[in-house]
Amino acid sequence: MSRSSFPPVSALVPHSGPMSLLDQVLEHSRERTVCSVDPAGSRLFAEPDGRVPVWLGLEYMAQCIAAHGGLAARALGEPPRPGLFLGTRRVEFGTEYFQPQETLRVTAVHHRGVTGLVAFDCEVVTAAGGDPLVNGRMNVYIVDDWNALEGSGDDGG
Repeated sequence: MSRSSFPPVSALVPHSGPMSLLDQVLEHSRERTVCSVDPAGSRLFAEPDGRVPVWLGLEYMAQCIAAHGGLAARALGEPPRPGLFLGTRRVEFGTEYFQPQETLRVTAVHHRGVTGLVAFDCEVVTAAGGDPLVNGRMNVYIVDDWNALEGSGDDGG
């Protein structure tokens, strides 16, 4: 699928305004999604000199996972399923900051699960390539709809 055939990120990820951090989907398959990020667009989190703390890479990866889920749901003719970021395993940071003039590539590779606990192996690199600036396994909790998170309303009392 060419870049121009992907919907805008705003149609795939439930974030808006300054919390919508991805620029566009670059690649997508059943197992893998790659997105681009311009750190200069993350002004809400930037230092005065424009550098963005590397920990924001975790949110870049989480939003790439959301884009992956949105595209997978569209392929099935279904609405995207809600998901909650739970945590990470074996996260490694290869820098302290992203530079505002560098474009980043964020990759999410489906590891296991469809609903409930779902895992993705993710990384952030510069568009020019090289060693990962952030990488690790991201764990998310996927439900069929938001009501599944609210429970039955019976507190047992």
